[in-house]
Amino acid sequence: MKNPFLILCCLLLSTIVFSQNVIVETENGKIEGEFKDDLNYFLGVPYAQPPLNSLRWHKPVELDEWEGIKETKKFAPSAMQTNVFGDMIYRSDGKSEDCLYLNIWSPEIDEDKKLPVLVYFYGGGFVAGDGSEPRYDGSTLAKQGIVTVTVNYRLNIFGFFAHPELSKEADYNASGNYGLLDQSAALKWVYENIENFGGDPDKITIAGESAGSISVSAQMASPLSKEFLAGAIGESGSSINPTLAPVSLTEAEKIGVDFLNEAGYSFSEFRNLPSDTIYKIYQESGRFGFPTVIDNYFLPKTLPEIFRDKEQAQIPLLVGWNSAEVSAEALMQDNVMNLKNYRSKLDELYPENSEKVFQLYKPESEDEVRMMAAELASDRFISYSTWKWADLHANNSEKPVFRYLFSRIRPSDPNSSYKPVGAAHASEIEYFLGNLSKDQFPYLTETDFEISKTIQQYLLNFIKTGDPNGNGLVDWPSVEPNDKNPPVLIMDEDFKVKNSEIEKRYQFLDVSYGNN
Repeated sequence: MKNPFLILCCLLLSTIVFSQNVIVETENGKIEGEFKDDLNYFLGVPYAQPPLNSLRWHKPVELDEWEGIKETKKFAPSAMQTNVFGDMIYRSDGKSEDCLYLNIWSPEIDEDKKLPVLVYFYGGGFVAGDGSEPRYDGSTLAKQGIVTVTVNYRLNIFGFFAHPELSKEADYNASGNYGLLDQSAALKWVYENIENFGGDPDKITIAGESAGSISVSAQMASPLSKEFLAGAIGESGSSINPTLAPVSLTEAEKIGVDFLNEAGYSFSEFRNLPSDTIYKIYQESGRFGFPTVIDNYFLPKTLPEIFRDKEQAQIPLLVGWNSAEVSAEALMQDNVMNLKNYRSKLDELYPENSEKVFQLYKPESEDEVRMMAAELASDRFISYSTWKWADLHANNSEKPVFRYLFSRIRPSDPNSSYKPVGAAHASEIEYFLGNLSKDQFPYLTETDFEISKTIQQYLLNFIKTGDPNGNGLVDWPSVEPNDKNPPVLIMDEDFKVKNSEIEKRYQFLDVSYGNN
């Protein structure tokens, strides 16, 4: 007769995840992570000195060397913020100005492996987000042969506040852009250290969604970062008007001066307030962050100017957006969704070009009003700026540009009265990074997981070789310069390439936004 106690012990042991410590040497000292579930985890790895006290609103400062072994087994604090979007789940150790940490998932700790590297920047409008969010977890892609990294960077008033007094303090005579400078410092740290984690410093691809994608475009353009990059992936967004484009230093400094005047503080008083107090003042102001800056340091010019001058990183680019980034309601507001109200809204938005815009976004029936309104709203929000980035790089680089449209509508409650007309903003993240979960999205089907596997394979190919093609996938052609109908990979239940028939929309918006 079998021993029940022995059986119970075996069952308990089978559920335990065994881990062992892993020690890696960095440029600044030794760190200790964990090996478990066939991966090496290093969480909360510092890449710059804490931006506290005199280092608040200061470009990131390189780490000092430390003695002994620094434990990196849990996520560090997130940047100061509140969860303004509601869909963010953090595994971080609270919130703090002391937030300049990154996380590494590596399949093998062997400097001879030379594995390709993905560095992913979170989204959140430069006001929220964290590298610990489960949707950005790097383990799925790491298990398929790449070293994956997520990066925390300063946000909101701590990451983007500019002021004349801060510009005087800086050795480059400018202020703002601290969050982008943090990202650049993290890339430098990865470049200098990732070989010890099994990665190849010459094969670093950067990626991100929304503000993360905007960050990718900015890092491609920055003279401080481009030397570290081998490839770039952008999911919905670039730092081009009207999407969080940089402003002049004069304008950014004026915004900072006006902010302090309205808050009732002198610069010296504000400079030394506790972080919680500063954040409360910022929240009570009603501001949604602060703009990025043309500071002649991180960004010497606007992105269109940099790309037209071919001064951006000359690397392969994989870029696209979702089929309904925002809803039709964002455009129509409280108006009833019909053709008459749609035309009235176009008259309001484009008084001199209403008919032209109507022809570019023309519903063929009352039933199509909602879809066309969503497409125009999406283009105005973020799709156009992403298109412009792709177009600029395709026309000013010999490196390939691969364009996609993510169209999978994530399954939701069939009893819900709201039926989306396309894939919403940020809905692709879990598909791209292999982090779909039925616990979070209970209506997912096997088709969704298959779509995710296919997208991951394209991304893995791109990260490894600079080309997403191979492994029996549908062939994905790159965009040719000045192509009036460029190829676009449609990511949905069926993957297929279509030649775009809506480029005239973007050409109109190009003129409308003054980026042509």
